[in-house]
Amino acid sequence: MATLTLVPIQSRADHVLGGADLAAGETLYANNCASCHGADLEGQPDWRSPGPDGILPAPPHDENGHTWHHDSAMLFDYTKFGGQAALEARGVTGFTSGMPGFGDSLSDEEIRDVLAYIRSTWPEQVQDVQAARSHVPDEN
Repeated sequence: MATLTLVPIQSRADHVLGGADLAAGETLYANNCASCHGADLEGQPDWRSPGPDGILPAPPHDENGHTWHHDSAMLFDYTKFGGQAALEARGVTGFTSGMPGFGDSLSDEEIRDVLAYIRSTWPEQVQDVQAARSHVPDEN
C-alpha cells in the first residue's frame, strides 16, 4: 500500500511563489490547465453547480473564482496530488473532487510556475489577501 506524504510549502519573508518563471507558467497553464479551467482562467460554465456525477465543474482561476481563497501550500498539493488526495490529507470528507493530480507530468518547479502565473493575473488586493494566507509569521 502506498503512503501519500504532503509537504507544506512555507515562507518567512517573500511569497512562497516569488521568483517563479511566469512566462513558463503561462505556457504550462495553456498546455495543462486551460482545457478545463479556460484559456482566460474563466472556468467551466455553472462551476458552482455539481454535474450529474456530483462533481463540480472546473472553477475559474481568475479573481472571480475561489482559488485565491486558499493558501499556496493547499494549491500546490491540489495540483500535484489531485483534489481528492489533497482534501483527504487535510481531513476533508464528503466532497468529491474532479481535479486530477499533475505530479507525474509536472515537476514541483513547474507547478509553482503555473500557480505563480495564475496568481500574477489577480488584482493586487486579491494577491494581498491570498499572500496573507500563504505566509508563516516571522519568529523574530
